[in-house]
Amino acid sequence: MSYRLVYTHRATKDIQKLDQKIKSRIGKTLLRFEADPLRYAKGLTNAVLGTYRFRIGDYRVVFDLEGDEIVILKVGHRRDIYKG
Repeated sequence: MSYRLVYTHRATKDIQKLDQKIKSRIGKTLLRFEADPLRYAKGLTNAVLGTYRFRIGDYRVVFDLEGDEIVILKVGHRRDIYKG
């Protein structure tokens, strides 16, 4: 099954704030994860943030799966991503 990446407004703002090198790394990794997202994902215990997360170095990508879409909710450094 093939999935499609969908970015929320919040995720787009988070990505725009990042350094160009980090943006590139996250973008390439997400395209690789697109084929089989659950293989690389880890479930979150706090469902308020989202259902799953990807770990890309020191950065985390919080997302939900909705049908054939990977909905990217939030992107940030591991020290900040889980704070309200």
